[in-house]
Amino acid sequence: MSRAARLALAATAAAVAALVLGMIAGGTAFPRIIPGLPDSGAVVRWGLPVAKLLMDVTGLLTVGLLLMATALLPSDKGVLGSSALQYVKAASWSALAWAGAAFLSIVLGAAESIGRTLPQVFDGPLLTSYATQTTQGVALTLVVLFAVAIALFSRGAITAGATAGLLVFALVTMLPPPLTGHTSSSPNHDLATSSVALHLLALALWVGGLVVLAGHAVRRAPQLDVAAARFSRMAFWCYAGVGLSGVFALVARLGAVSDLWTDEYGLLAVAKIVAFVLLGYVGYWHRQRTLARLRAGERGAFTRLAGGETLLMLATVGLAVALSRTPPPEFSVPADRAYELLGFPLPPPLTLGNVFALWWLDLFFALVAAVLAGLYAAGVVRLRRRGDAWPWGRTASWFAGVALLVFATQSGLARYAKVMFDMHMIEHMTLAMVVPIFLVLGGPVTLALRALKPAARKGDRGPREWITTILHSGFTRVVTHPVVATAVFIASTYALYFTPLFESAMTEHLGHIWMTLHFLLSGCLFFWVIVGVDPGPSRLPYVGRLLMLFVTMPFHAFFGIALMMTGSVIASGWYEQLGRTWGDTLLQTQQDGGAIAWGFGEIPTLIVLLAIAFQWYRDDDRQARRADRHAARTGAGDPQLDSYNAYLARLNKADRGE
Repeated sequence: MSRAARLALAATAAAVAALVLGMIAGGTAFPRIIPGLPDSGAVVRWGLPVAKLLMDVTGLLTVGLLLMATALLPSDKGVLGSSALQYVKAASWSALAWAGAAFLSIVLGAAESIGRTLPQVFDGPLLTSYATQTTQGVALTLVVLFAVAIALFSRGAITAGATAGLLVFALVTMLPPPLTGHTSSSPNHDLATSSVALHLLALALWVGGLVVLAGHAVRRAPQLDVAAARFSRMAFWCYAGVGLSGVFALVARLGAVSDLWTDEYGLLAVAKIVAFVLLGYVGYWHRQRTLARLRAGERGAFTRLAGGETLLMLATVGLAVALSRTPPPEFSVPADRAYELLGFPLPPPLTLGNVFALWWLDLFFALVAAVLAGLYAAGVVRLRRRGDAWPWGRTASWFAGVALLVFATQSGLARYAKVMFDMHMIEHMTLAMVVPIFLVLGGPVTLALRALKPAARKGDRGPREWITTILHSGFTRVVTHPVVATAVFIASTYALYFTPLFESAMTEHLGHIWMTLHFLLSGCLFFWVIVGVDPGPSRLPYVGRLLMLFVTMPFHAFFGIALMMTGSVIASGWYEQLGRTWGDTLLQTQQDGGAIAWGFGEIPTLIVLLAIAFQWYRDDDRQARRADRHAARTGAGDPQLDSYNAYLARLNKADRGE
C-alpha cells in the first residue's frame, strides 16, 4: 500500500472515531426510544452523520484540490502546469463524490425527519417533498446540483482563472447546509449566520489546503517548497478567521458561559477548541522549523508533521459533524415576534440620541470595514517605508468612506433601518451614493499595484498579477462600461423595491446582507466610472462623465416620487409582524422615505461635481506641464499653440490684403 493510501485510511479512521466519540458524548448515539413514536432505526441514526461526514470531507477535498491548482502551485502566464492539471481532474472526481454524499444525506435525512426506515422513504413522494420543500432538503439539493456542475466544468479547466472561478463556486456550495441547521434557530441569528459562514469558508481553505498539501508531500510531488510556503502564509489568516468566527458562533449559541461545562453541546465545543489550539501550535511549528528544513531539502520532517496535522484536522471535522447533530443549549428569550425576526428587541421611539447610542454588531460588515481599513493602511505604510509618497487626500477619503460604512451598518441607524422604511432609505442612500464616492476617490487599486511586489517567479501569478488580470479581463470591460454601470445602478433599485425582492431580503439575514452589499458594490461601480482615479479598461472624457451624472440622477428623483405616490405599503408583511406602535404609520414612513430618496441625490451630486472639477483642473495642469517639459527638452514649442499662432498670422495677412 502506498504512503498516500495509508495516510488517507488513517485520516478517515481519525474522522470516524472522532464522530463516534462525539455522538456518544453528546447523547445522540443511543437516544431514548419512546414506545409508540416513529423511529427510523439505527441504520439511519448512524448512517446520516456518516453521510454528512463524507459530504464535508469530499467538499473540503474539492476545495483543497482547486486551491492547490489555483494558488499554491505556480502557473505559466495563467496556464496551469501538469501537476496543477492533475489536481483539477482529481477535483472533478471528488466533486462527484461530494454530490453522491449529499444525495445520500437527502435520503437519510428524509427518513429521519419523518421517522421512517430507509426502504419506506422511497414509497410515494416523501423523498421529493423533503428535497424540495424543507430547508435542509433544499440546501442539500443545491449541494448536489452545484457539485455536479463543478465536476463537469472541471473537466475542461486549464487556466488559473477558470479554476479560481471553480474554487469560489466550491466555497459557495459549502454554505447552504450549515446555514440552515442550528444557525437558523439561534435567537441572535444575524451573528450566528455571519460567524458560521466565515468559520466555514476559512476552515474549508485551511483544512482542504492542508489535506491536499500533505498528500502532495507524501507522493513526493515537485514544487513542494513553493506550495508549502504559500500555504503557510494563507493558513495564518485562515486560522485567525476560524478562531474569531468560532468565538462569535459560540456566543450566538450559548446562553451562558457555564454551558461550556454543563451542557453536552458545550463540552463538544470545548473539545473542538482544544483541537483548534493544537492545530495552531502545529502550524506555528511548521512556520518556525519545518519550512526552513524543507527549503534545505529535508522533506521527511515536513511530511511527518503535515500528516499528523491532517489526522488532527479530520478528527476535528468529525467532532464538528457530531456537534452539528447535538442540539445547542436552550435559550430563555422573551416571547416577542419582533425579537425572533430581528435578533434584538424592538428599539425605543426614534430620537437622534438613540441613532448614535444604540450600536449593534453586524459581524459581516464589521469585518468588511476592518479588512478595508487594514489592507489600505498596510499599503500606505509599505509605501512610506519604501520612501514613496502617497497623497494624504486619498487616504483621508478612503477612511472617511470606511467610517461612514461603519456608522451605516453598526449604529442605531442600522437598527432603525430594519423597522422603519424612511430610516432604511437613509441607510440605502448612504451606502449606495455617499460611501462609494469616498472609497473610489481613495484609489485602492492604484495603491495595491504600487504596494504589492511582482511574483517571485516569472510568468506566475501573485496578488499583483491577479489584480492586473482582473482589470484587463472581459468581465471588467463589460461591467465598467458606462451603459452597464448606469443600468445596474438604476434598474436594480426599481427592481428591488417594486417587486417582492425587498420583503424577501428583509426577512432573511443572508438576503439582507446581499441587499446591503449590492447597494455598496453597485454604487462603487457607478462612481468608479465617473470619478475613479484607478486605471480601468476605458475612461470617459470629463464631459462624458458630467453627462453620465446628469442623466442618472433624475432617475433617483423619479424613484423617490414613485415611492411618495404609492398608495400601498411595500413589504407590509415584514413591517406588520414587527408590531411597532410608536412613530408614523407604515405608509407615512414609506412616503417620507420617498422624499428622502428624492432630495438625497443633491449631496452626492455636489460632491461628484467638485471631484470632477478638481480632477479636470489637475489633468489640464499635468498636460500643460508635460508640454512645457517637451518644449524645453526638444526646443520646439507647443504644437497646438504654434498652430493657433500660425492661424492668427494668416488672418492678419488676409486683413492687410497680403
